[in-house]
Amino acid sequence: MFSSAFRRYLPVLTWGRNYNKDSFSNDMIAAVIVTIMLIPQSLAYALLAGLPPEAGLYASILPIILYAIFGTSRALAVGPVAVVSLMTAAAIGQIADSGTAGYAIAALTLAMLSGGILLLMGVFKLGFLANFLSHPVIAGFITASGVLIASSQLKHILGVDAKGHTLVEIVFSIWEHLGEANLATILIGVSATLFLFWVRKGMKPMLLSMGLKPRLADVLTKAGPVAAVVVTTAVTWIFGLEQAGVKIVGAVPQSLPPLSMPSFSSELIGALFIPALLISIIGFVESVSVAQTLAAKKRQRIDPDQELIGLGAANLGAAFTGGYPVTGGFARSVVNFDAGAETPAAGAYTAVGLAIAAVSLTPLIFFLPKATLAATIIVAVLSLVDFSILKHSWSYSKSDFSAVAATILLTLGFGVETGVSAGVILSIGLYLYKTSRPHIAEVGLVPGTEHFRNVNRHDVLTTPELLTIRIDESLYFANARFLEDYIYDRAVDDEHLKHVVLQCSAVNEVDLSALESLEAINHRLQDAGISLHLSEVKGPVMDRLQRSHFLDELTGKVFLSQYQAQEELASVCTRQTAQAPA
Repeated sequence: MFSSAFRRYLPVLTWGRNYNKDSFSNDMIAAVIVTIMLIPQSLAYALLAGLPPEAGLYASILPIILYAIFGTSRALAVGPVAVVSLMTAAAIGQIADSGTAGYAIAALTLAMLSGGILLLMGVFKLGFLANFLSHPVIAGFITASGVLIASSQLKHILGVDAKGHTLVEIVFSIWEHLGEANLATILIGVSATLFLFWVRKGMKPMLLSMGLKPRLADVLTKAGPVAAVVVTTAVTWIFGLEQAGVKIVGAVPQSLPPLSMPSFSSELIGALFIPALLISIIGFVESVSVAQTLAAKKRQRIDPDQELIGLGAANLGAAFTGGYPVTGGFARSVVNFDAGAETPAAGAYTAVGLAIAAVSLTPLIFFLPKATLAATIIVAVLSLVDFSILKHSWSYSKSDFSAVAATILLTLGFGVETGVSAGVILSIGLYLYKTSRPHIAEVGLVPGTEHFRNVNRHDVLTTPELLTIRIDESLYFANARFLEDYIYDRAVDDEHLKHVVLQCSAVNEVDLSALESLEAINHRLQDAGISLHLSEVKGPVMDRLQRSHFLDELTGKVFLSQYQAQEELASVCTRQTAQAPA
């Protein structure tokens, strides 16, 4: 039992037992490809977060190793991602200025808080809390974040010092500084952006047409951003473009991730707690969605609660090794999967490759233009932008459309924290509104069957003295009075009505408020000479009702099926009509 529990929290003990040479070979190949992709990407995302470029490398080393030990996905690649980097910059930018020691410490503290929140959620199995972020809200938030991220990088493409955390602020700031744009920077940034777009769409088909094998063509395509880094760095160095105003990365420490200490200041923790909570939930939703999608392709299983522990450990690792909040990235995970990764060991090998890069390759990026890193970010995040969700949600559900549109507009207009917070609140509000006014149907018997359908949609058999109502929602405090009002309005003017049957086939729960409403309905119908019956009550609901006095006071019966209720009560009504004096 102890061994089983140990393996539950350390998945490495499960997949590690069957590790072999074939797995090692496939994992190593995948690690090489992902490492090539991650080097420029890690540097770029650190720039997006407002941190020194080495922070991106540091956040991609120990966190990957810790996730390999504690995570359950065999293909998920953990590290800095665009959305979390943007949220990090938005959260810390309100506390400290970019480039200061306080800013770096705040980033470490944010990673520590995020890791702690994720870890506690995993231990107490609170992964379900992420369900409060509906898919429309997530889609709208990611689309708006993609637009914000891309627009925020235009300052590096133009070579100007613009600021802002909202689209309006960014656009106005860029407009004000447009006269300061640097021509050499623009040429590098635009060229790198166009090249990287071509790499994504056109490079692999060209290589295949030249006769290269698909695997080699794929590797070379993934190495496209590295080519952009090499060429623009060389051009900047050869022609001395930094003297012409091209901003470069500059000196990057040539070392492994340092041991770092986040702040335990109550004031700083209080200021960062809500952003850390939002980053944790957004990061978890993004990560587990990717992990489950990739696992399904190989019929593997993902444990969401253990994923919380794995991501929590990864973030704590980032907090104490000079990084910032991390999560599972979509693009790199797909690359990892397509490259043949079989186990989380591929991530550990990737970490080794990045550690080697941090020690030996950082002097080579001294002349790397920031415009190239900005181009890398822009090309990566624009693939996240999907405004078709607006059209799809409009045609399917106007309430979901309002959630998507509000999330997009608020994120663009007021920043990422306001956007996602409003999205969550709006999702919960819309859910409460819809379930507070549930679909209620008056049903009748379909001739020749034992099935009951809506009288407004089908030709069904009904009995004047019998009213059968089907409520298509669980009964709870928000909709209990709605059911009361519906039944009263329907029964008050019907002088022939003798029996009301509440068909409970769609009712999964009845809370205390709803129970009191059922008791009120029972008494008011009794005063009007009408009996209340129930049918098709589910076991757990019946267990609850039996612990109350409601069934003892019920004026009617509880029927196993609606057909049984129809047959018995219709027969009673027929006999009463026959016995009535003419």
